[in-house]
Amino acid sequence: MDAFKAYIPFILKNGINEEILQQIISEHRGIQQDIRKHQERYEASEEGVPILKRPVKSLNLESERIRRIDELINNKLNNTFDSEVVDTKIGYFLGNPINYVVDKENEKFQSLAATIEDFRTRENIPDKDTTLGTRTSIAGYGARLVYWSVENNKPILKVANIDPAECIFLYEESMSAPTFGIQYYPSVEILADGTKSQVTVVEFHDQSETYFFRNDTNGFELYDIQPHNLDSCPLFGVENNESLNGEAIKVLNLVDAYDRTMSDANSEIEATRLAILILRNIGMDDDDVKQMNKLGLLEMFGQDVEAKYLTKDVNDTMIENHLNRLEKNIHKFAKSVDFSDEAFGGNISGIAIKFKTMALEHKAIIAEHKFRSALQYQFKLLCAGWAKLGICSPDDYLNIWFGFKRNLPSNIKEEAEATSLLKGLVSERTRLSLLSFVDDVEAEIEALKEDQVEFGNKLDPLEPIDGPDSELDDDVIDDE
Repeated sequence: MDAFKAYIPFILKNGINEEILQQIISEHRGIQQDIRKHQERYEASEEGVPILKRPVKSLNLESERIRRIDELINNKLNNTFDSEVVDTKIGYFLGNPINYVVDKENEKFQSLAATIEDFRTRENIPDKDTTLGTRTSIAGYGARLVYWSVENNKPILKVANIDPAECIFLYEESMSAPTFGIQYYPSVEILADGTKSQVTVVEFHDQSETYFFRNDTNGFELYDIQPHNLDSCPLFGVENNESLNGEAIKVLNLVDAYDRTMSDANSEIEATRLAILILRNIGMDDDDVKQMNKLGLLEMFGQDVEAKYLTKDVNDTMIENHLNRLEKNIHKFAKSVDFSDEAFGGNISGIAIKFKTMALEHKAIIAEHKFRSALQYQFKLLCAGWAKLGICSPDDYLNIWFGFKRNLPSNIKEEAEATSLLKGLVSERTRLSLLSFVDDVEAEIEALKEDQVEFGNKLDPLEPIDGPDSELDDDVIDDE
């Protein structure tokens, strides 16, 4: 999207107009088509997966004496490694919800903390974060919009994930903090005579306002301008990586090769049903052939007669080795992990798991940095809006911390031993955050405090083992 950076100085100086908007959208159409292809491949649609569109090879062999039968079998097997690569990353990276943490002990941030908790629950943020991560991994970047709404006659802020294929970002450094954001999408309008009209609606967002355009036969026309009251562009992006590539783009050719090999091998196996029966030194007329097909019986006399099927010699070992190599390379170059592998069976240690998932972890770290930048900008917008409601100050987004926790099988005993060694060396929040079964550190700390109040005062202090009551008379022991 660096190509759109050149439009920023022009728009800052002259504002947006219909001609520039049309030009930007036209330049983005190629990117939109690429994203649509990746989305269709992920969904395993017939149009998106090459093997599902593969035609039968054209061979001019048929004549009066030759009939082609191989075209009767053209299996098309899709092995969705590309979607598996995306799902594996998202399950590992966002399988545990992102934790939004504010210092509740600080009286200044108590109102903000309560608002964020309400926002997280009301907007079902864990689900939206997962969807955003999935779209980002498929397309190479995702998109989210912050906007005002009304509930119970009160203004509230909401977020929505936007299809990245319909979004254009004009930015200097990162699309997570754009100068301008554009969303364009097809819509239907009902005309005065009741008929439907297909139109393209465009929303152009700058730092203070949103411009609404629609197209007609003469191009785009501006029909409304509304302030968004968020002090920055409300439409922002989430980068998957620096090159804005989807997770599977590097291994698509390998996936296609796997699909072709698997499909052809399956066709060869099924083709044995169409094998030609060869009869040597056996004279049969049409009636004999019909009788044989009906009874499934062939009677042969003499030593030189022979009946066998003409089949192709398929090297199944070569095919199996080829498929195994392709599958291994797909996981290797996509930096993914096959968790169904036998190497993950049994009670392996946490260190062993980390070594086996190191490539996936490196990829997740990059995604985490990109996601964190986008979330920080999101809360910059939210705090700007909440400040207008008197909930916080615009800069309070700098005091929000985002906690990411990987989704892996846990060895609780190993974690407990490790965290017990850290007691007194790190803060309790840090120590508790290392436990995979603790989803909300702040809630766990509150629960510990409640336990101390509820149970701590009810328990009598324990006497030391060498105290006065520890020396009991032998007769007393015998009596007991």
